[in-house]
Amino acid sequence: DTEYGTLTGVITLRYNVDNASDQEALLDEGYIDIAGFRVGKLYSWWDDDMSGETDTLASNETTHNSIRYQYESGAFAAGISVDELEDDYATKPGEGPNNFGVAGQVSYKAGAISAYLLAGYDTDTSEVAVRGIVYADIGPGTLGIAGVWASGANYYYEESEWTIAAEYALKINDKWKITPGFQYFENIALEADGNGFTGGSAYTTGVTIDYQIVEDLRTKLSVQYHDEDEGDDEVFGFLRFQRDF
Repeated sequence: DTEYGTLTGVITLRYNVDNASDQEALLDEGYIDIAGFRVGKLYSWWDDDMSGETDTLASNETTHNSIRYQYESGAFAAGISVDELEDDYATKPGEGPNNFGVAGQVSYKAGAISAYLLAGYDTDTSEVAVRGIVYADIGPGTLGIAGVWASGANYYYEESEWTIAAEYALKINDKWKITPGFQYFENIALEADGNGFTGGSAYTTGVTIDYQIVEDLRTKLSVQYHDEDEGDDEVFGFLRFQRDF
């Protein structure tokens, strides 16, 4: 503890191991935090999407070198961050790395309902993306509904002009959770100069299954189907085992 509040720091390393000779260690996060201020390499609010694996509610990398401040008072929170957008854009042509963006988020929780409103402004493209997510505890699970709108292709969101998504995370018992989801994208094609969206639509639907094998050992299975105008449909997913320490 300090006169300004609790001083904390986080360093998270991630190892990618392909074989005995091909291995790589990466810094996943590394930051200091005090009195609501956080500085370093950290996950942005755009990384906080829904719990299932069906939705795509952010574009490009969601970890940045950032400076951010978040104010919290009971059920209400509001924050602002300045992010170094240091990687190439996934789809927009001619946009390179090392720009910066500004993001802000407000959130509120009341009983079984929580809501998040997030906006990001890309200073290089002069475009903005706005995202809203609402969760509600209903029955044995949690319903999540989200939407994103982008004024044009930008680092924070460039998948489509707008999209809506929904999921229901059904907790069967302490070991099993099944999360079906659906997402619809409208105006997915970029103009020739990459500055705006022209048309086309797509959707993704699928299911995510979580199983707690034993304490601190769990597995996740994701199976998704994606279809878009003038494009091939595809089935994709993964099976992951995760050990918690």
